[in-house]
Amino acid sequence: MPPLIFVDEQNSAALRDLADLATPMALRVAVTLGLPDRLRTEAVGGDVLAAELGASPVALELLLGHLVTLGVLGHGSDGYRTTGYGAALCADAGNGLVDLLDLHAAGGRAELAFTELLHSVTTGEAAYPRRYGQDFWADLAEQPILRESFDRQMAHRFHDQVPQIVAGYDWGRFATVVDVGGGRGAVLAGILAAHPGMRGHLVDLDPTAAAATRTFHTHGLSERTRVSAGSFFDPLPAGAEAYLLSDILHDWDDEHAHRILSRCVEAAGPAGRVLIIEPVGGRRGETAMDLAMLTIFGSRERRVDEFRTLASAHGLALDHVTDLSDQRCLLEFRRTDG
Repeated sequence: MPPLIFVDEQNSAALRDLADLATPMALRVAVTLGLPDRLRTEAVGGDVLAAELGASPVALELLLGHLVTLGVLGHGSDGYRTTGYGAALCADAGNGLVDLLDLHAAGGRAELAFTELLHSVTTGEAAYPRRYGQDFWADLAEQPILRESFDRQMAHRFHDQVPQIVAGYDWGRFATVVDVGGGRGAVLAGILAAHPGMRGHLVDLDPTAAAATRTFHTHGLSERTRVSAGSFFDPLPAGAEAYLLSDILHDWDDEHAHRILSRCVEAAGPAGRVLIIEPVGGRRGETAMDLAMLTIFGSRERRVDEFRTLASAHGLALDHVTDLSDQRCLLEFRRTDG
């Protein structure tokens, strides 16, 4: 006879709350509709909002009611208004939440692929193409608004980390560095600003590369930088002392990660170093992000041994792992024939 299981009601309630989908979706819809911004400076009645948004008055009231329960909105005789707590969901809050939650932005759209998590767990494949008919990167290529929001999201992810990245590693060892898939250039700009003797070359797709050019100009680094519009699956600028991949490989499965590393090694030559900055599984990576990488990209936050195995196929040996911050590590690889 199986043992009796006594259910703790408090634990059951906690698990039910964790599994709740109403609240995360309500927040995403609120941001997508622009409610926190619209209601920040004045109280507005539900019927007026429904007319402005072309929404069902009854259904919108249900959403507004839950947002009041959450403390995101307040409700008085003059209508609904964003609370101080809810102001964190406004576009100018500076925390990156809008791009993560807005269902029309790359981040918010991508996270809906979690509804197909079962597919990813059973197959090991990304769920994003199953939901949208093509992979994440094809979507970005076709829809400029997604590309723009993704670039903003990546810039925000690194914003508070750049000083730690710059201070946590001896970048001055290198005279030249190629930032592969370097986004709008914040990381490379920080490194070069701290090391006046260095020169940098950033590679990314247009229009991200154009934004990087503006970043370097703003920081007075135009004379020490070059920007190339291109893919890291194509030949990279050759002959630099270091090739930097920041938050790149975890966006790709092993097949594509091998292709990226192969281009880095090809360009670096025997003496060049390959530097990988990422959350590392079991060290700085988060389990929730593991599932996000799986669902969106068919990838994961790789562990040190997985990076070592991945790189060894390209004649790279792991020299050092440096904890740069509470979110990211730097793995330094050298050519074994260098």
